[in-house]
Amino acid sequence: MTADPIRIFWQSFLDPDEAHKPYVDLVRKRLAEIADPGVTFDIVGILPPDRYIHRLTELRCGLVTLRNAIAADRAGYDAVVISHFQEPLLGDIRSAVDIPVVSLGEISLLYACTIGQKIGLVTIDPAFVPWHEEQVAKHGLERRVVGVTAMRITPAEFMSAMEPGPGRDDLLRQFEEQARPLLDAGAEVLLPAGALPAMALATERNLTIGGARVIDIVAVAVKYAEAAVKLRRITGTEPSRRSTFVKPSPEALDDFIAETGGPLRELG
Repeated sequence: MTADPIRIFWQSFLDPDEAHKPYVDLVRKRLAEIADPGVTFDIVGILPPDRYIHRLTELRCGLVTLRNAIAADRAGYDAVVISHFQEPLLGDIRSAVDIPVVSLGEISLLYACTIGQKIGLVTIDPAFVPWHEEQVAKHGLERRVVGVTAMRITPAEFMSAMEPGPGRDDLLRQFEEQARPLLDAGAEVLLPAGALPAMALATERNLTIGGARVIDIVAVAVKYAEAAVKLRRITGTEPSRRSTFVKPSPEALDDFIAETGGPLRELG
């Protein structure tokens, strides 16, 4: 018996055609390598991309993601993956669509809990440290996450880390440096808190630092998205009226679309 095909909408916060093409090409190749037969991932970016490290930029990109998720739901996609660790407006997105919404940040944190008792996060910039601390608290994992540390690498510099060479060597050096205080605090699992470092580090299979496993968070998101679609087909996931993610009325949804930019992006 042949399984029904699965189409998953992969929302990147970067520019897939120009500024961040090396990264997106690597993601596209990785998704094709590890996806189950019959599963396709369509990568869509944001223009302008997530180019400033600030809450306002996160909000802007979150609104684009919310509108795109609604469009993906209406276009017949089976799930949405938010390929951005910070997951802005995650709850709002889940409340607006009927299909599963998988967040890179949330699912990698939850998966890490199955690997070890204590988790450490290494993010790409110190400005994201308080954001991730809030994120950990939102998911109720304060007692599992021993700390958040930060490298200092810009998205543009990450592009050179997508292939072997000095850029990747510098990334690995910084990641190892920032992992040390987390290891001292007892971390058994290390999460690169962002798809950019995750993709660069994923080339190092079964990577460990100081005995702690470094999680390939992109692979985790891929496999969970596939599983979420299959589980929905078996069990259904319609929210109850008591659900945090109860759906809006058609009027409220139409009002949101109209007042945040008008007609949705057309998706295949």
